[in-house]
Amino acid sequence: MKTIIAEKPSVAREIARIVGATKREEGYFEGGGYAVTWAFGHLVQLAMPDGYGVRGFVRDNLPIIPDTFTLVPRQVRTEKGYKPDSGVVSQIKVIKRLFDTSEHIIVATDAGREGELIFRYLYHYTGCTTPFVRLWISSLTDKAIREGLRNLEDGSRYDNLYLAAKARSESDWLVGINGT
Repeated sequence: MKTIIAEKPSVAREIARIVGATKREEGYFEGGGYAVTWAFGHLVQLAMPDGYGVRGFVRDNLPIIPDTFTLVPRQVRTEKGYKPDSGVVSQIKVIKRLFDTSEHIIVATDAGREGELIFRYLYHYTGCTTPFVRLWISSLTDKAIREGLRNLEDGSRYDNLYLAAKARSESDWLVGINGT
């Protein structure tokens, strides 16, 4: 089986229709030798300061500069701080299972820096080692999807795009946490 991951459910639905994955399951479509799943944007993000042992936003704690950044499921703010969004955690479990049982992954997140970051953060967070290829399309017409599927590219071709997105993400975190 091949797993296709899109950035949004609506995009997954269009791709699933084209590849014949018409059976709706919890968090994905299946059929024709494919599982087509989706993220809801950034399912995985950089941990907040408490993820690095820093409690509260206190001037004496600044600057906060982690040795390495930690990835966590997208969080929601509660009265007691931040906690993982339960719907996000459920979708990550679905994606991890599909990734782990696939012969390869087709990355169909949006064609650009953020789309690449969304996939790579998920890939790294889940500890996935399944090979992946990239579906690079800028239109959801049937013709564009079919042509893109015929012209899949090795995922490593987009490593620099991922690294640029990762650098932007980490610098935004550093400036946002320390400058706010």
